[in-house]
Amino acid sequence: MSALKNPRNIGTLALLVIIAAAPLAFGDENYIMRVITTGLCAAIAVYGMNIILGFTGQLSLAQGGFFGIGAYTVGLLTTDYDWSFWSAFALAVIGTAVVGYLSGLIALRTRDEYFAIFTMAIGFIIYLTISRWEAVTHAHSGVNNVKFPEAGDLIDFSDPTAMFYLVFVILLVCVYITYAIRRSGVGRTLLTIRTSEDLADAIGVKVGLSKQLAFAASAVFGGIGGGLYASVVGFIGPDAASVDKTFEFLMFILVGGMGTVAGPLIGSMIVTFLFEFFQDFQAYRFIVLGPIIIALVIFAPRGIVGYLGGFVDRRNRRRRIAETRSTDEARGAAEPMETTTSEETK
Repeated sequence: MSALKNPRNIGTLALLVIIAAAPLAFGDENYIMRVITTGLCAAIAVYGMNIILGFTGQLSLAQGGFFGIGAYTVGLLTTDYDWSFWSAFALAVIGTAVVGYLSGLIALRTRDEYFAIFTMAIGFIIYLTISRWEAVTHAHSGVNNVKFPEAGDLIDFSDPTAMFYLVFVILLVCVYITYAIRRSGVGRTLLTIRTSEDLADAIGVKVGLSKQLAFAASAVFGGIGGGLYASVVGFIGPDAASVDKTFEFLMFILVGGMGTVAGPLIGSMIVTFLFEFFQDFQAYRFIVLGPIIIALVIFAPRGIVGYLGGFVDRRNRRRRIAETRSTDEARGAAEPMETTTSEETK
């Protein structure tokens, strides 16, 4: 119950309730529901980036590649090999976990900008493999008619509303995991590493293992988002694994707020709809979005959630100061009265 007294947690719950009610407003608009659902798929991958970047302070630029691995694993297995969605999805999660862990073994031997460059190289290798290995991935022809999840006669996931709620439930799990990590000893360990790796090592934190697990978890979230994305859109191409996709995720987290629980979701939804709004000007959309992002970096470097959280903290601080001042004034006014009464008694 104490968690519900935190304004940030209340805001996150309110946002989730609003998104959950989207089918009530747009249930008949299949296109809008698809846009919202793809935004939620991206948000899942961004929550993974939030673990490695927002909590641990490591700028990984391979998230688009892990997203692509998840998407292509589900896409290829369900179309070329006639697997069920759930079995292909399970293998996508396991596959990205393995690739993420093995990549982290090498990448995390570097630090700072070298880590960012190395992980970008990993993402680029994944993209090149997908875009050039035509015998397996169909290269630039892409993968068509990716299967929807199966649920027998209970639920028809070809319905945009049903698919939305499936992705939304999985997103809720990712949000809860992020919240649990943020409040746990693991989260405090990761935040210590973000502050100073040398300090964390000096106080006995297993820096290498913690970073390794954070990197693997980040990759898993990317694979989950990619696997769901493949089923939602029904077609995937090499762009799903491009470095541009990674920078889109980075933009989402910068807009929403790094290291926060609600930031990845807010940033993903806002920028996804901005992208759709400017899709007729695909080549020029960054001309408009660029100044917006620059303004956010200048005036709200912690993102929208960080800015709002700072505003709430400042308001609460002023209120506490005012309450303390009024209490002191009342106490000061009462003290002379007590002195006078004691003198009269004498």
